[in-house]
Amino acid sequence: SSSATVYGAPEKLPLTETHRVSPFNPYGVSKLAAENAITRWTDAAPERRAVLLRYFNPVGAHISGKIGENPKGRPNNLFPFISQVATGQQAELEIYGDDYDTPDGTGVRDYIHITDLVNGHIAGLAYAQNYKGSEIFNLGTGKGYSVYEVMRAFEAATGRCIPYRIKDRRPGDIAICYADAAKAKNQLGWTAKLGLEEMCCDGWRWQENQSGEAKK
Repeated sequence: SSSATVYGAPEKLPLTETHRVSPFNPYGVSKLAAENAITRWTDAAPERRAVLLRYFNPVGAHISGKIGENPKGRPNNLFPFISQVATGQQAELEIYGDDYDTPDGTGVRDYIHITDLVNGHIAGLAYAQNYKGSEIFNLGTGKGYSVYEVMRAFEAATGRCIPYRIKDRRPGDIAICYADAAKAKNQLGWTAKLGLEEMCCDGWRWQENQSGEAKK
């Protein structure tokens, strides 16, 4: 389980697996260290195998609404933060910067439904049965959505208004990041199938279930 954070600031888009790696935060550095350790482990013996999956931005929940993300304290990621605003746990969504060089000024990211991510792991395990050594794959949709686009999609899925406030950019945040997932398609036979609407609807179903349990 690696991360697109290992790429750092993109030199070109979409990001391919051959893009240089230059993480600029401790999380990305730790993921790259793990990649390097695993690669050296497989290099040390010809029968060893590993698949390194660079996640982009996993969101949503299982369609049943019974498995999802429940962060402790104040969420740092967009989707759980929006969910908590919609349920009244947070007063408003904080948007860090609306002056990026993007179509609407807010940051653009490649969000992938957690179910697609799970299926990417299954495809990776199947691939590793017949492959020796280590191989890296991006797991993303190949499409970016801005903060405003995600917020509006969530409002449409839930029928609730999301109040928000613009704040200063956070140090280290980049304007745009999205995947080239062609390698996963060609070698794993995997592509992301679920879109932003499903991400919002499934994530909201989970959040509503959590809120209902909390009231019991």
